[in-house]
Amino acid sequence: MSDAPATTQGAGPGRDGESPVLPDYDGGSLSAVMPALFSALAQDGSASTWVPTPLQGARQIVLLVLDGLGWEQLQAFARSAPTLASATGGPITSVCPTTTATALTSLTTGVAPSVHGIMGYRLRVDLDGPDSTRPGEVMNVLRWRTGRGDMRRRLPPPQFQKVAPFGGRAVPAVTRSEFASTGFTAAHLTGVRLFGWSVPSALVVNVRRLLGGGEHFVYAYYDGLDKVAHEHGLGDHYLQELTTVDRLVADLLGVLPAGAVLAVTSDHGQVEVGGATRLPAPALFDMVELFSGEGRFRWLHVRPGALHDAVDVATEAHGAEAWVRTKEQMVDEGWFGGSLTPEISGRLGDVALVARAPVAFLDPADTGETRLMGRHGSLTSAEMAVPFVAFAAP
Repeated sequence: MSDAPATTQGAGPGRDGESPVLPDYDGGSLSAVMPALFSALAQDGSASTWVPTPLQGARQIVLLVLDGLGWEQLQAFARSAPTLASATGGPITSVCPTTTATALTSLTTGVAPSVHGIMGYRLRVDLDGPDSTRPGEVMNVLRWRTGRGDMRRRLPPPQFQKVAPFGGRAVPAVTRSEFASTGFTAAHLTGVRLFGWSVPSALVVNVRRLLGGGEHFVYAYYDGLDKVAHEHGLGDHYLQELTTVDRLVADLLGVLPAGAVLAVTSDHGQVEVGGATRLPAPALFDMVELFSGEGRFRWLHVRPGALHDAVDVATEAHGAEAWVRTKEQMVDEGWFGGSLTPEISGRLGDVALVARAPVAFLDPADTGETRLMGRHGSLTSAEMAVPFVAFAAP
């Protein structure tokens, strides 16, 4: 690939586990992609060095989001993706945590997680009011459900996440038909015009028709790679799916009219964990009211007065395989892109186990996670670096 910056911010640290790779919120990160694309369409001449050159002067832009394609995986498996490997561009960073709910919301809204508040896959929510003695409960953001059931009425997604996607523009979004009615779609795609697909060929047809109808910008989303990585890891199944994805990219290039550009990015990379799962140390269960987050970014919601003890126990038990940080440390170090309002801060735990080794920390209340082979969520370079590449119409 050409026209690529040599590294993302902090891409060196974290490769061998020394320190986390922090999102480049002030430069090339997912939260900056949408402003850059609309700037390119406006032809205001303000493109940053991390923006692929084919976007300059584009009359129409298609943004294809390939869920689960990290920059390191693309480089390692380039033979399975010759079309993608020929693109112009390079790596940018995802956001923190490197999970679909957080990353896609930052991508569509153009703001850091500290602003939009979708801070992970499973978040603490308070359904009983400030006077309750209960510790709250955990909502699965992708399903918008807690143990009580569907939360779309109790916690309306456009109120939970208040930043308008795409700057308030009613852009066309080409995504799986089954996602149209979900709470997460309402949270990160509010106000868009949805065009559903059930098989990849329909994604291509929808994009072709929208461009032919004069749309200046089209958002398209494909999730096959992420599904395969979760189920099978990064072996033969992943390589075959990457070959399929590469054909999808080639098919989209084939329907671009003159003056159009196809941009491609992803929400996060992947780490193969397999059976390397860990339960938090037994002593932590006496100090913790709730677990939230995900396997590679496990939040501990600590009982009052137990914070320092929890940090000490977590560091002793898991420090060889995880970065152990308090919420305050992460905010101070810039993990989320800024300070947190009390409302958003309350969605997070007090201490996190952020995996730096290829392991996952389990929450006994989330039994579905035990079956995942490929995972993400942490701040290693394999998860943090994602492609931002582009092709001009042939």
